Amino acid sequence: MRFTRARDLVPAGLVVAVAVYLAAQLLYDRLPPLPRLAGLTLLALAVVEALFGFALRSRIQREEGRSVQPLTAARAVALAKASSLLGSIMAGAWLGLLGYVLPQSGRVDAAEHDVTVAVVGVVCALALIGAALWLEHCCRTPDDPDERRGDPIR
Repeated sequence: MRFTRARDLVPAGLVVAVAVYLAAQLLYDRLPPLPRLAGLTLLALAVVEALFGFALRSRIQREEGRSVQPLTAARAVALAKASSLLGSIMAGAWLGLLGYVLPQSGRVDAAEHDVTVAVVGVVCALALIGAALWLEHCCRTPDDPDERRGDPIR
């Protein structure tokens, strides 16, 4: 298994961004008002994953004298990979919506409100991507060959 790279995440986000932008052009006038803090669920996931990463990292490095079961580390990596992909997809969705509502915000009151919603969503999705990549990084063992060579995570 290899570590997540930008080339794994960017295409999914771009495809969703284009799809949401096109859907917004067709269906925006039929959408209900978006909750201002709709993206905060992603931020909550990001905080949990970042904290889990710090705890797991200290256990892997044996700072607390406890080891990590291999299945626990594998599950954490799977969670991190799924979360980074979710973050990428949601960032694309919020960016697609933002691309539609930003030019409309001067003419449509709902679009003006949705600019804030979309910005909050993008920021929270990016936080989830960062936390997921951090969690994945924390699952590396101290004697990982990639760490010794200094290979960056791509």
